[in-house]
Amino acid sequence: MENIPIDLSFLEKYSLLFAVWMNLCIFVAINSTVVMAQHNDIGKWGEQMAIDYLRHRGYTIRDCDWRYRHRDIDIVALTEDMRTIVFVEVKTRTSAAVATPDQAIDLAKVKSIGYAANAYIKQNRIMLDVRFDIVTIVGTMDEGIPQIQHLEDAFNPMLAY
Repeated sequence: MENIPIDLSFLEKYSLLFAVWMNLCIFVAINSTVVMAQHNDIGKWGEQMAIDYLRHRGYTIRDCDWRYRHRDIDIVALTEDMRTIVFVEVKTRTSAAVATPDQAIDLAKVKSIGYAANAYIKQNRIMLDVRFDIVTIVGTMDEGIPQIQHLEDAFNPMLAY
């Protein structure tokens, strides 16, 4: 095997620039992970607040974070009289200053929830009335009691098509 000389002048010229770029990439990746982790923590906290709220009002929680393919339903619950299955979308925000959490549910999300709910009903052979609710949570884990709003019969995916 013969030794092949390697020209390192390119690396010498640009090593400082490369090092700065790599540090910037690492900084962005770490900060993005922290922001995403905080976002996920707030979402999980909000869902737990919604579950506690619904249980306190007599609902029976059947499923949480139920998934069908790439779609999900935050909470599947039964009303106190056990006559209605409720698919609940939970929206959590630290502040309602920009938009209320329920305004974050667009037509695409409504269709996605409807598709997943249809799969849930078929898989579980549900023969009950169906309702779609939104529970909004505004606050943080560090503050006191969050603002909770329950919008019953908030939307109908069948009307979204």
